[in-house]
Amino acid sequence: MSNRKPRGSGPGNSPRRASSRRTPATGHKGGPFGQADYDRNLGAARNVKKNRPTGDQAEQNFSQVHRPEGERLQKVLAGAGVASRRVCEDLITEGRVEVDGVIVTELGVRVDPATAVIHVDGIRVRASTQQVYYAFNKPRGVISTMEDPEGRPCIADYVRDTRERLFHVGRLDNETEGLLVLTNDGELANRLAHPRYNIAKTYLVQVRGPLDKGIGKQLREGVELEDGLARVDSFRVVDSTPGHVLVEVVLHSGKNRVVRRMFKEVGYPVQRLVRVAMGPITLGNQKQGTVRPLNDQEIGHLMSAVKL
Repeated sequence: MSNRKPRGSGPGNSPRRASSRRTPATGHKGGPFGQADYDRNLGAARNVKKNRPTGDQAEQNFSQVHRPEGERLQKVLAGAGVASRRVCEDLITEGRVEVDGVIVTELGVRVDPATAVIHVDGIRVRASTQQVYYAFNKPRGVISTMEDPEGRPCIADYVRDTRERLFHVGRLDNETEGLLVLTNDGELANRLAHPRYNIAKTYLVQVRGPLDKGIGKQLREGVELEDGLARVDSFRVVDSTPGHVLVEVVLHSGKNRVVRRMFKEVGYPVQRLVRVAMGPITLGNQKQGTVRPLNDQEIGHLMSAVKL
């Protein structure tokens, strides 16, 4: 590496101090993935308190990821919308950037944006914009398919302006409302749907009230269905009015119509069902029938959840 002239930390150089603190702590507004991305602030994707490499380890990490024909890492980060180039330089020297699984602290490193796997504060950075990711709030009566031979309303009716061929992650039956993730990233879609990655789904369930004591415990311990035992991870009464109870349940099961079947089995057929979250992605105040692009932080958290 004798030909490179890195600015910042490295053998023979003094690391740049972060005393001016252009880069707020992980997950703080104004830091990496700032501005609109922090309308849905998810914080760090995982614990990122790692030892900052120095000396020989910093040299070794540099050699492992450096591609002389590539682009400077800080330029790639800035181009991906993480922050300004100056702030991205600070993120690198502070040891908050990983490339292909190793922490990079030297500003001379170059990477190939098409192949490098880059994380900032544990959040995956999209160096390529060829893949798209959306949250769709499916209304009742819409079929969870991209086309329907019977001419019924389907997902395609809401994404006609997109040029990409989209996959929908998971299914919601005709009567169930709420969150579907749409993407052209086949690998992410497959992993989100695979039980191996244990992605939690959160639902709001309206049933007739009042609820008998012990229903929550029964659902947490498990209900025997025709295709095996099913249980919820959590059960919480959100609201109660005369004749109606609104319950929030979280579960990992991917069984077909599992929430409806579980509540029917314990004597409380579902009156209305809405999926409000899938892993780190939430509907929030998104209106029914609308499609919104996921921000970079949300995408990073999704990828982190399925080990991408």
